[in-house]
Amino acid sequence: MKNMRVLFLLLPALVIMFLIAVVPLITVFNYSLLDLFAGTFAEPVGWQNYVSTLRDPAFMSSIKKQFLFTFIVILIEIPLGIGLAFTLPKQKTSWSVIALILLGIPLLIPWNVVGIMWRVFTRPDVGLLPVIMSKLGVVYNPAVNGGQAWWTMVAMDVWHWTPLVILLSYAGLNSIPQEFYQAAKIDAASIWSTFRYITLPKLKYVLVIGLLLRVMDSFKMYDETFLLTAGGPGNATELLSIYTAKAARGSNYGFSSAVSLVYLFIVIVLCFILYKTVMSIGEASK
Repeated sequence: MKNMRVLFLLLPALVIMFLIAVVPLITVFNYSLLDLFAGTFAEPVGWQNYVSTLRDPAFMSSIKKQFLFTFIVILIEIPLGIGLAFTLPKQKTSWSVIALILLGIPLLIPWNVVGIMWRVFTRPDVGLLPVIMSKLGVVYNPAVNGGQAWWTMVAMDVWHWTPLVILLSYAGLNSIPQEFYQAAKIDAASIWSTFRYITLPKLKYVLVIGLLLRVMDSFKMYDETFLLTAGGPGNATELLSIYTAKAARGSNYGFSSAVSLVYLFIVIVLCFILYKTVMSIGEASK
């Protein structure tokens, strides 16, 4: 009887979730099995759209760029966020509150505004960054230099999302009882041993949340990159999201549906692998 009551209470949420998530997903899957162009009749083609997607060199190139981008930003943001969280005061003072508020400002800025800000910031005619780089003897123009456009995109993401890791890590550090560190100090444990056997296991769940959020957000990154580089110059910064958006703007709805579902499958599998990996590392550290 109790389970029936719980199910009854959850029923409205389940119905809403079914309507806004499951039904569109089923519809897109149905489209992906059709040869469906705008203004034409649909013809079943089975898995041909998926085969075409996986054989598309541009799609495979966007996957490589996406994984490389995600790996770089995670490699920078997670250690940087944890390190900066250690520098914040543990006691709640007016300065610590001000520091936390200032750290949260980049997270409050909409993604499209971030892209516009960085585009203006990097413009060769009015941008501040080209002026700074010219003082260092470097000709900076990401509109024509693919390498500069790539690292500008990375810098933009690090600026925008490292505060999230800092705030999560700071909350996790403050939740660790000081008795653990006092015991480690009595046992003359080194800084690395204290971090490995006390801090890291206690931050395990916080790091899992931060890692999964950053992986999912990096794969969903579209507005900032599109407004900054539009995937260019050429296809130097064409991440998986930009490739999918370009495919969706075409008239081949069947192919674009297959691309979006492959995109979704990659994100789900990657997050599952990362979750299992981080949890196993945390268990081994106990």
